[in-house]
Amino acid sequence: NNAAYSELLNSLKRLDRLESIASLLSWDETVFMPSASQPLRSEQLGHYSEILHREASHPRIGELLFLLEQDDLSAEAAINVREARKEYDRRTRIPAEFASRKAQAQSRGYALWVEARKADRYEDFRPALEEHLALAKEEAAYLDKPVPYDYWIDQFDPGMTRQIIEPIFDVLKSRLKSMVAQILASPSQPDNSIFKGFPLDRQETFLKEVVAALGFDFSRGRIDSTVHPFCGGHPLDTRMTTRFDENNPLDSLTSAIHETGHGLYQQGLPDAFAGTALGSPVGMAVHESQSRIYENQIARSRAFWSHWEPRYRALFPEQLKGISSDQLYRAINKVDVTPIRVDADEVTYNLHIILRFEIEKGLFDGSITPATLPEAWAALSEEILGFRPSNNRLGCLQDVHWSHGMFGYFPSYTLGNVLAAQLWYKIREVLPDLDDQMAANNYAPLLQWLRTHVHSKGRRFDTLSFTREVIGQELAPDALLHYLEERYLSLYTAS
Repeated sequence: NNAAYSELLNSLKRLDRLESIASLLSWDETVFMPSASQPLRSEQLGHYSEILHREASHPRIGELLFLLEQDDLSAEAAINVREARKEYDRRTRIPAEFASRKAQAQSRGYALWVEARKADRYEDFRPALEEHLALAKEEAAYLDKPVPYDYWIDQFDPGMTRQIIEPIFDVLKSRLKSMVAQILASPSQPDNSIFKGFPLDRQETFLKEVVAALGFDFSRGRIDSTVHPFCGGHPLDTRMTTRFDENNPLDSLTSAIHETGHGLYQQGLPDAFAGTALGSPVGMAVHESQSRIYENQIARSRAFWSHWEPRYRALFPEQLKGISSDQLYRAINKVDVTPIRVDADEVTYNLHIILRFEIEKGLFDGSITPATLPEAWAALSEEILGFRPSNNRLGCLQDVHWSHGMFGYFPSYTLGNVLAAQLWYKIREVLPDLDDQMAANNYAPLLQWLRTHVHSKGRRFDTLSFTREVIGQELAPDALLHYLEERYLSLYTAS
């Protein structure tokens, strides 16, 4: 039934365009919107979410899906119809009133989080967290999901559950704690205090040059500054953000490169299938694998800096005067325990995520409540990372995710690191001269491989099937541990 399938694709593409408007409203809220306009934006998003929900659950879409499910469809059409059915059923079982209420809570929650974090007043944010937790459980109940946390994990990474993640994280927690202890005990410690007094305008010049060289298309995207770096928007209008600190130039650079990995994935999704599974990412773990490859495997490598170091020195001659290339490289790859997740190096980063995974499990099973969250966070931080945060800004208030009710997202970061390492070794098999290409500032072959094997595939597979089909392996932590040991243990045993 070609006519029905064409009508379905057109309907889903229209929904994609409508959703892109909501994305822009949210982007503006965090980047440019005046703070006193927040109540208005909350109302706008609430009303718009209700309209969008009504459109996405229109009976005509259900009729088209029913017709197509009776047909003998091509493999591509079958994937789009199957995934559209899942989303349509989800939408039709969630009341429009609930969608509006949730959108308004997300907008309010973000504003409360910004102020609570700034003032280090957790109790000001606690009501928003309680509301989001209740909404998360309410949504799972509408869909008859008996394990709400598994429902939310699946929303971000299709097919994943707490039971699949736990054994991977258990191995990582044990091995990484041992690796961190070994690194911190090494007498060969890099000095990253060299990064002081880097003018912000020159930081921005450098990172935009790097981002463009990696392949980000600024004709259909932009990068701005905000409190918490993110990538959003649409494949045809991709919005990225970073943040700047005169005494921490690597933060803006690595954040921008991280978001570029997300942005390249977004820009590589086929717009011909916009709004369908084939025009959507697999999930956030695969999305994170793209950002991590660019941020870590590439931008912390000797090959990357062999090209970019001269330009960095030209922009910051006084700041880098007397600093050798080896000192610079080692400072870029310094490992240390920090209370802030987004400032963490790639060795300790996953311990931050494991901490949040344990917290979220507790919030959903009731062993942790919003009232006991600060103390639970402090205790788990001491157990997993080896320190207790001195305040809640360095603890449970540091991340933006819960202000939007985004439970189940955090595991995607470490799953993304696991996938990034597995993908990295696969890529190096097919591009054996990749280091030479990076040293020559040629990222086209890498991007082309990712476009062909990851970006253009959309969501043909769930997370575990993606790993098997694209990488040829089961999802496992071995490659990540091997990669981290290979890069960092040798660095920290250097004379």
